[in-house]
Amino acid sequence: MIRYALINSVIYTGTEILRDYAVIIDNDTISAVIPQAELPKNINTIDLDGHNLTAGFIDLQVNGCGGVMFNCQPSVETLEIMQKTNLKSGTTSYLPTLITAPDETIKSAVETMREYLSAHKNQALGLHLEGPYLSVEKRGIHQAEYIRTAAPEMIRFLCDNADVVRKITLAAENPTAEHIPMFVKQGIVVSIGHSNADYDTAKRAFRRGASFATHLYNAMSPIGSARTMGVVGAVLDSPVYSGIILDGLHVAFGNARIAKAVKQERLCIVTDATAAAGADIDVFDFVGTTVYVRNGRCYDADGTLGGSSITMIESVRNAVEQVGIPLDEALRMATLYPARAINIAHKLGSIEAGKIANLTVFTQDYRIIGTVLNGCWQSH
Repeated sequence: MIRYALINSVIYTGTEILRDYAVIIDNDTISAVIPQAELPKNINTIDLDGHNLTAGFIDLQVNGCGGVMFNCQPSVETLEIMQKTNLKSGTTSYLPTLITAPDETIKSAVETMREYLSAHKNQALGLHLEGPYLSVEKRGIHQAEYIRTAAPEMIRFLCDNADVVRKITLAAENPTAEHIPMFVKQGIVVSIGHSNADYDTAKRAFRRGASFATHLYNAMSPIGSARTMGVVGAVLDSPVYSGIILDGLHVAFGNARIAKAVKQERLCIVTDATAAAGADIDVFDFVGTTVYVRNGRCYDADGTLGGSSITMIESVRNAVEQVGIPLDEALRMATLYPARAINIAHKLGSIEAGKIANLTVFTQDYRIIGTVLNGCWQSH
């Protein structure tokens, strides 16, 4: 049985900032958050030396990290490497992201995810399928030859495996969008992304039940003028969640400020991380495309961005120092809001009694010094 208390920290619970409080952990659960002076005398403690304590980061878009890519190696071993790498930057839970691929690869990834979930709780939370039901015009680094409309057999397959497929990104104008209500009914979060739709088509997708937008501003039709709003305009004008990449390369920090002002508690930090995140490499394969890494930027031979190399803790730092978001709110963008977006806030995303003990500890200069995963403390 695991029972101990985390003491001497600044606790960002998700709703308030606490000092001189302790977090009591019993097995894999937070059992209490109480004044430190009220701790039982015989309980084991871990002194956090005044550092910051938050719920573990939840990254809803991770293509790879630690030198591996899920598309290239959709195996349990790959997911374990990604989880281990994520922990070093404070991410305790994430959505492994499979980009546009043949049906056989999608089915294999679902099988892998099911096997992983049976043995690993509250870590990888399910599969994010980013494609293949996208727009060719806004495909980015996705391979055009695999972009398609979902066949009836695949619609049934995805719905039958909704306990494993947590999120699907599709283009609002792709005929597959007709099936959004069916996906949502089965519990799959539908996100609009890699879409060249006009405003009305995107709004229709949101009315059908799409509740998220994939990497806001990137790979979507822009606000072109006072009269053409595109997908970006539809996202900003709808009460849906959205991910945003805060590396300063995918999105100008000024645009991030605008997005935050509009979206408020529905804007989530995502990394869109690739093999380069948490790894010292300068080139990697992204589904048959060679991606080069230079000064933190990932791009192919044509200059197309191919994911990012940023981590969640670096993103939180940019949110505070570059975008001007208060630290407690930046942390919610990396914890509570993602949990709400994929309907898991009942167990993850904040520090309160009854929640799973997935936690992150970091210094004032944004260095991760420890994590708690399912109640187990690990120093970094």
